[in-house]
Amino acid sequence: MLTVAIAGNDPGSSSQLQAALAQTGLVGSVKQWTLPMDKLPDVGETMPDIVLLDLARDPEPCFTLGAHLRRLKADIRLIACSALVPPNHQLLLDAMRSGVQDFIPKPAKPEALEELLNRLSAEIQPGDRRSAEKLIVLMGSKGGVGTTTVAVNLGVQLASHTQKRTVLLDFARPLGNVHLMLDLHPRFGVRDAVESLDRLDTHFFGGLLSQHKTKLEILGGVLLPEEWQAIPILPIERIVNVAQASFDMVLADLGTQFSSEWSSVLNRARMILMVAEANVPSLWTLERRLVALTGMGVESERIRIVINRWHKGDDEVLKTIEKKLKQPIFATLPNDFSKANTAVNLGTPLMENHNNVLSNRYRALAAQLAGTEYVQPTQKRSGLSNFFATKR
Repeated sequence: MLTVAIAGNDPGSSSQLQAALAQTGLVGSVKQWTLPMDKLPDVGETMPDIVLLDLARDPEPCFTLGAHLRRLKADIRLIACSALVPPNHQLLLDAMRSGVQDFIPKPAKPEALEELLNRLSAEIQPGDRRSAEKLIVLMGSKGGVGTTTVAVNLGVQLASHTQKRTVLLDFARPLGNVHLMLDLHPRFGVRDAVESLDRLDTHFFGGLLSQHKTKLEILGGVLLPEEWQAIPILPIERIVNVAQASFDMVLADLGTQFSSEWSSVLNRARMILMVAEANVPSLWTLERRLVALTGMGVESERIRIVINRWHKGDDEVLKTIEKKLKQPIFATLPNDFSKANTAVNLGTPLMENHNNVLSNRYRALAAQLAGTEYVQPTQKRSGLSNFFATKR
């Protein structure tokens, strides 16, 4: 559904607009901006699809805000609500300069708003909005399936192989382990970002990150389990927004945590990679988590199943689970316990051996997510090679 903001200085008029919007049944959320604003929206904030500029006797504050919003989001739709319709020449000229695309008379009638929203909805395709979103969430079906390992190695390949500016947000509970797997010692982390919310823009956010030699950047997790008790979800949303404004790719490691309060973050993700293993406990939990995600409003087409520590003998089990879940396995990451365990203990990502099957699978998966070309390294062909292709 569409997201809308109302900007104006007349509470009564804004309330009437909001009531009329509600009657259309076409709007998912409505944000209120009271003019004049002490601080204009910045690049880290989530922008609505449509902004209704509730023009008063002096329309200049509305037009100033509109021009600012167009600089932040070029495709935002600005609609002027005016008692003067059609507008006079000067009002029309000022509106056009600020980026206003249409006028509607006020008080706005639900029928007129419904017609307008239906027209704009056809222009603003959900797929187009989703393509602009950069967040990929990684979650584990249960503890111990290697969610953080997948997040780290995927992030490394995105940064080094696809050359995408990539940040990994360590939101895992109760403690974040991303830095350990990269042998980093972050000075700042999630808690620092939350405590500095009033200063959190792209520049400040960059100062909180730690960079690995592969150019992957991370926002470290919490160091004490009780810290999460004092962190509400709204600051997390802001962190995600700023990260998306700063990077080409944003990964968020949620570990095995699962709570309805995180639905706002999950619903704005371009993709959710659900990591599991091909064993009964993991697959049993996977099935129930997929049902729960759907119940939270997450579309099933945005959920991807990644099977970690895959063996050739798992294929029959996976065919059965695909049929039961009515969802294909997105990718399989072959089991290589020796290399994976060594990498974890040394804090070194799986990338040194370019002919290693597991490393190549991470590289291929990164290319697929980034939309870049993957060139298979030259190696001796065998009958097993087809087993390591990404499943769609």
